[in-house]
Amino acid sequence: MDLGLKDKRVLVTGGNSGLGAAIARAFAAEGARVAINYLVNPKQSDALVEEFTATGGEALQLMADISDPQAVERMFSEIDDAWGGIDVLVNNAGIDGVHALGWEADADVWGRVVDINLKGTFLCAREALKRMVAQRSGVVLNTTSVHEVIAWAGYSAYTASKAGVSMMSKSLAQEAAPYGVRILCIAPGAIRTPINQAVWQDPEGYRDLLTKIPLGRIGEPEDVAKIAIMLASDAASYITATTIFVDGGMTDYPSFAHGG
Repeated sequence: MDLGLKDKRVLVTGGNSGLGAAIARAFAAEGARVAINYLVNPKQSDALVEEFTATGGEALQLMADISDPQAVERMFSEIDDAWGGIDVLVNNAGIDGVHALGWEADADVWGRVVDINLKGTFLCAREALKRMVAQRSGVVLNTTSVHEVIAWAGYSAYTASKAGVSMMSKSLAQEAAPYGVRILCIAPGAIRTPINQAVWQDPEGYRDLLTKIPLGRIGEPEDVAKIAIMLASDAASYITATTIFVDGGMTDYPSFAHGG
C-alpha cells in the first residue's frame, strides 16, 4: 500500500536512537525526506543520514536541545532553508528521569523531565504549527506513553509530563483542525529500546513485565514506527485529537483477566 509519503518533509526529534531511529527509518523507506534531531551521540545521526542517502533519500541532522526556544527556532529555520517547510513533525524526544518518591525528589531534576517532555514537545509543535497552519496541511505526532493513564510510582515527573502532552495535544488539535492540520499522540507500552534495557535484559524483570502485557510479548520499535507512518498518511485523514496506544494491551489491566 502506497501511503503517499514520498517527498514529505519530516522531522523526528530524538531521531538518532531507539524509537526515534525506527520511526525515521520507516519514513525514509516510504520516500520521505527525514530530518533527524539529536542532542547527544552525533555518530548515530551520521550513520542514519548515510544510510538514507545511500539509497537515494534526503536527510538532515539537526542538533538542538528541544527545551530551548531559541534552539528550536534555529532548527526549524534550518529545515526551512533546506526544504522550504515541514509536513510531518514527530515529537519523540524525551527522558524518564531518576526514580524518586515525590517527597524525596529533587525539584530541578523533576523539572528537567517536564522541560524536555512537555515544554520541548510544545516548543517544537508551536514552530511546526506556524508553518502547517499557513499552508493548511500537516500532521503532528506526539509520543506519550501508557503512563499518560497508568500511574508509575517513583516517576511522577514522567507521568505528569506524558499526561500533559496528551491533553495539550487535544487542545492544539482543536485549534488546528479548521486549518486542515491533524495532531495525535502515540502511546507506546513496553518496547525493546535502550531506555528500558535493564528490565528486558533481566530474566526476572522480563518475566514480570510479560505479566503486564496481554499479548505476551514485548513490543519492537518497528511496531510503533508502522503506526507512525500510517497516522501521518492520508489513510488516517479522519483521525485527530486522540491517543493511539501501541502497548500489547497493557492499558487493558491484565491483572483483572481472572476476575476482580
